[in-house]
Amino acid sequence: MIPPHPIDHPFGPTNKSPSTRHLASLRKPNDGAHSGTTTPSRRVRDLDKVARQLTERDTAILRSVAEHKFLTIGQIEVLHFDNTPGSRARAARRACARLRRLGVLGGLTRTVGGTSGGSGGLIHYVDEVGDRLLRRDSERRTRRPFREPTERFLNHQLGIADAHVALVQADHARQLELLRCDIEPTAWRDYVGIGGARLTLKPDLYAETACPPGSEYVDAAFIEIDKGTESIPTLIKKCREYENYRRQGIEQERSDGAFPIVVWSITAESEAKAERRRIALREAIARDRGLPDDLFQVIASEQLIDTMQKGTSL
Repeated sequence: MIPPHPIDHPFGPTNKSPSTRHLASLRKPNDGAHSGTTTPSRRVRDLDKVARQLTERDTAILRSVAEHKFLTIGQIEVLHFDNTPGSRARAARRACARLRRLGVLGGLTRTVGGTSGGSGGLIHYVDEVGDRLLRRDSERRTRRPFREPTERFLNHQLGIADAHVALVQADHARQLELLRCDIEPTAWRDYVGIGGARLTLKPDLYAETACPPGSEYVDAAFIEIDKGTESIPTLIKKCREYENYRRQGIEQERSDGAFPIVVWSITAESEAKAERRRIALREAIARDRGLPDDLFQVIASEQLIDTMQKGTSL
């Protein structure tokens, strides 16, 4: 267990909106607009016009989509409309449709199973106007061109979002208190390996929770999402990276001596295949003498909340 310490609130509140500082920052003059057929002053005016039409929740949605790269309407609904009176689903659809009309968000019509909002509906990404708004609030000046994602990449990103959404829903239901949820790359950890090589551990998520809500103790976990696309030896290699990082003691210094448990959430195109993979990974971890068994939890995606409720820190 990790003794309590000051922690930020989790990203993706329900009906709460980011501070007005965030919205105001989107309205700063654009000193980095790149040239085109439209003059810079016209670009600034047009961008300011869009920014004035954004509510604080619109800005929060834009930032959520940028953080996750892709989100379904159902996921956006849970992250930002949970306490909306009336039909939150309709409210979420209206908000996303307006952001698409403004060019802030774009939508993929691809059908992907296993997401919180069901397999239908649009999958949202940051479109050109949204990218320009975000660039005005950061040091990045170069537009990131949209590239059609592969099915593998898209499924993985939506799987990460599903885990985040599950934690937020559990927080809403008071099953636990979600104190912090970092998505890649914020969740990544830099460290120095053998021979002074600079390495980066790349978890999909990092979460801190308290159970029951209000508890004085905080549990932490690195969460890995596997959709059945990587070999077991590849997963074991990642497990060794976690053990190498644990031996550095860096995380323990940050967390008063405790190291987060590593949760492998494994799914596949069929439950039978997913269970075979979970068994195979558990057995491979047990056979590897360099890996402590109690560092890893190998679970089905629906077991994430139960795992976090039981406590996760070494």
